Amino acid sequence: MLFDGQPYSYARLREEAGRFAGSLQTWGLRPADRVALFLENSPTFVAAYLGIYLAGGIVVLVNTQYRQVELRHLLNDAEVRLCVTDPPRYAELARLIQELPSLEAVIIVGEEGPTVRVETDLRRREMPLFAEYRWERFLAEGNQALFRVPSGEAVALIGYTSGTTGRSKGAMLTHANLAANAWAVTTAWRWTADDRLLLTLPLFHAHGLGVGTHGTIWTGATADLRRRFEASEVYDTLLEGQTTMFFGVPTMYTRLLVEAAKRDRRPPPIRLYVSGSAPLSAQTFADFEKAFGQRILERYGMTETLMNTTNPYDGERRPGTVGMPFPGQEARIVDLQTRLPIEDEREGEIQVRGPHVFKGYWRNPEATAAAFDQDGWFNTGDVGWRSVDGYYTISGRARELIITGGYNVYPREVEEVLLTHPDVSEAAVLGLPDPDFGERVVAAIVRRPEAKPGSPSPEDLVALCRDQLASYKKPRQIFFVESLPRNALGKIQKHLLREDLGRT
Repeated sequence: MLFDGQPYSYARLREEAGRFAGSLQTWGLRPADRVALFLENSPTFVAAYLGIYLAGGIVVLVNTQYRQVELRHLLNDAEVRLCVTDPPRYAELARLIQELPSLEAVIIVGEEGPTVRVETDLRRREMPLFAEYRWERFLAEGNQALFRVPSGEAVALIGYTSGTTGRSKGAMLTHANLAANAWAVTTAWRWTADDRLLLTLPLFHAHGLGVGTHGTIWTGATADLRRRFEASEVYDTLLEGQTTMFFGVPTMYTRLLVEAAKRDRRPPPIRLYVSGSAPLSAQTFADFEKAFGQRILERYGMTETLMNTTNPYDGERRPGTVGMPFPGQEARIVDLQTRLPIEDEREGEIQVRGPHVFKGYWRNPEATAAAFDQDGWFNTGDVGWRSVDGYYTISGRARELIITGGYNVYPREVEEVLLTHPDVSEAAVLGLPDPDFGERVVAAIVRRPEAKPGSPSPEDLVALCRDQLASYKKPRQIFFVESLPRNALGKIQKHLLREDLGRT
């Protein structure tokens, strides 16, 4: 890795991961105990992640933006014994320590920032004395780890779903799942040890960790790791010409386009730009190709499966689609009611199957049973269709389907039309309760900063949709907002938006 201008060799990473594993075993970590990672991108994150595996533990990934409600749910649901964090996030965690009965210790990475002392209050808890360690001290007190190669079927990590539609569930991914997906991704994208990935995605997410980090380690490549995405810094790095791959979410590509408009130089071509975690609009795809001279490769994945489908590395990267299944994996479309496979060009639910599909939801057998059919196909909850030549297109989430007056409306179809208006920056379509139609179609719109006052008007947007879609699909209400609620990976949190608009 490269981080803050410093190189980190595989040998150095392996040594620190081993020291951490030994310290975990000395501390008393038992096989399959859960250890949470609640800290920003850094080499220490990667060393801790690998060290937990070497000690036989299960990793629990925690979104760095989570606060009281999310932390309480996730850490208690997984019954986390130990959490690795940093001073800013520990300050947040310390506010609810007494509400986390399974948490026995916190390891704090980094010397900067205030130390939060909580032992005085914790003595009132009926649990082992809570311990607080600094990272270096924790590593110094450990013994040499007794490494055991984990079983492929053992749970490696618990990744909590992004919660865009409600309370998140813990998806159990095995070591075999992670290995199968790393092989599939690196094979499909021609990843080699000569590649240098500019990695600005958060490591707590499947995109940054399960694709970026796993792929780098699998191939022996290099990751230029950053704490976060900064458009100007990324653009400067691309100009240097040493990067061969960049993975991002759609909002990152729109910001790079804004950055490009400010510059008089364009980066040299790199081997691969990849987009995922949220839909990439056809307009952004076209604008990026025009500005950068390259076509983005869009893929499709989720917490429960890591990567499912990809546009081809060699061949047509078709805008608006997520391509075809990765090597060694399967996908199909089934009817929403009968659950039987249906012919091409018809909408239904996307199902996937293969060695990459997770083991089940943590301590939630009912949700696990509902997620699979009798033949082992996983119900993704995503609605879409397959073209006659095999490209998959996602039209939305099955739970986001709007039924208005007996007609089905898929939000993404309407959103794509709204985004063609030159003064629309972002659009989110959803259904709100309606006494006559059951649900009415509504749209939340973010105007472009350079838009003229009052443009677009609600009438403009309704007319645009009426011109290009069946009349029942047009929004019956238009709301103009400053921004859309998103999670850390850029997905619009429609359950929060629905709550906000429902009060309007």
